[in-house]
Amino acid sequence: MWRELWITYGGRITGVVTALFLGFIYLFAGFWDMLFFALLLWIGYFFGKQRDISAPPFIPWQQIMAWLQSRWRIFK
Repeated sequence: MWRELWITYGGRITGVVTALFLGFIYLFAGFWDMLFFALLLWIGYFFGKQRDISAPPFIPWQQIMAWLQSRWRIFK
């Protein structure tokens, strides 16, 4: 019986359980905290994806440091 219900309504059951879980997170943690968490999660995903595809760094730190060192030498 439970297997038939799961096969027939598995997506709906999963959707309702997920909505309840997110609703409880919203009630306990707050909406803005949840959005901030989602932002951090997206940032982590973005940088992980960049590393996986061996893309160049998003911010060229080595070029910036070389420019700063040539621009602001303390003892010329």
